Amino acid sequence: MTRLLRVEALKLRTTRLTYGLLALAAALTALDALLRALRAGNGKLPPLFTAEGLARPLTVTGFAILIAGVLGLTISSGEFRHDTATLTYLAFPDRLRVLAAKTLTGLAGGAVVGAAGAAVTTAVSLAVVAARGYPVMLSAGTIIRDGAGAALAAALVGAVGVALGSLIRSQIGATIGTFVWAFFVESTVGGLYDSVDPYLPFTAATTLAGSRLGGGGFGFSGGAAGAPLPFLAAAGLVVGVLLATSILAAATTVQGDVT
Repeated sequence: MTRLLRVEALKLRTTRLTYGLLALAAALTALDALLRALRAGNGKLPPLFTAEGLARPLTVTGFAILIAGVLGLTISSGEFRHDTATLTYLAFPDRLRVLAAKTLTGLAGGAVVGAAGAAVTTAVSLAVVAARGYPVMLSAGTIIRDGAGAALAAALVGAVGVALGSLIRSQIGATIGTFVWAFFVESTVGGLYDSVDPYLPFTAATTLAGSRLGGGGFGFSGGAAGAPLPFLAAAGLVVGVLLATSILAAATTVQGDVT
């Protein structure tokens, strides 16, 4: 198992797409945080010199968490896109061990993406606060806690991505499906039914980082009247999705023909 983990970690570190996704997550997160910070205090939006106003741009790590899921997809489905699955299974015949190693790699890679997203939102938000001469209304403990929640959320979503990539195998199809789910399905369902919004898996993952409900976990619409799940309940929901997807993949496509 140790050798498998080393191989998967080496693949992740030496693939240019990994760094491209990390850069994309940082760029989208920075832009989102900057726009929200600049709009704070306009209309009904709370200003940055309040705790609620600062929390909004500081916790918008939805893009980083989503990109972590895409990274997980590439870890598993990339084997089929580049026709390397056969070689992997010849070197390591126990396919369940391969799935487990990829899942752990997805957890680690996702955590890095989530932590980077949290660092970006914190830097951007505090920079705007400093530029405007406002006091920082959130404690260091709160900021660190939300950052750790973002890393955990991205880690879990990254592992779910591995399971989905193993189940679907098509990297393009799985990636498109992931974006459609996050941007349209959860946004639409959550906008229509406030009571359901907290139980949608991607939305639940983003609330681990302190994000408010709405917009499929991006906090820009819908779900304003609902309350997020408690931290442990939200984490448990995402872990449940991970286990269910992994078990389904292990029982079906992981055991299927790869030629």
